[in-house]
Amino acid sequence: MTDTQNTEFKATSPLAEAGLAQLFTDAHTHTKWHDKPISEAVLKQLYDLVKVGSTSANCSPARFVFITSDEGREKLKPSLSSGNVEQTMTAPCTVIVAYDEEFYEELPTLFPYADAKSWFTSSPEAAYETAMRNSSMQGAYLISAVRALGLDAGAMSGFNPTLLNETFFSDSTWKVNFLLNIGYGDKEKVHKRLPRLSFEQACHIV
Repeated sequence: MTDTQNTEFKATSPLAEAGLAQLFTDAHTHTKWHDKPISEAVLKQLYDLVKVGSTSANCSPARFVFITSDEGREKLKPSLSSGNVEQTMTAPCTVIVAYDEEFYEELPTLFPYADAKSWFTSSPEAAYETAMRNSSMQGAYLISAVRALGLDAGAMSGFNPTLLNETFFSDSTWKVNFLLNIGYGDKEKVHKRLPRLSFEQACHIV
């Protein structure tokens, strides 16, 4: 019997119901916020949680702009769809969840086991798909981190990406993926949860 076979299997303990509720079953998309700021220390803590989430070949393409100032909000405002203006202007923080089109420049450091950079410099299509897929996943990690630290979140896709990129990223290789308002949501003003698809509707076991 090998040493591997002798090693006792130790499963990670599942979260208690309260933790699952905070992250999923009791969590809602928020659009109304309490007037309570988020400290820079908390924003850094959020990123420290997000950055350890897995990405393909550790490519980590997501980039985050945390907008907390009135100046930043006014800069963002023209890019927003009309239905998203109020919730964004009143949120303690709006995160531009973006991706770096040239994320692969960091791969010699992030993934030193192979010449991973060449996988993407030779294929713009693969670079784009990898950046979008993995930055979306990192954005989802951010939502989970927000909820884990006791804050609330409201993701948005209602904005003009061309205008936003011109406004914030005209001199860089970053591009917006989606927007995320974060803060301390007014739980008395959330909408009733809408229906979800059943397991049978959405899943197959093969």
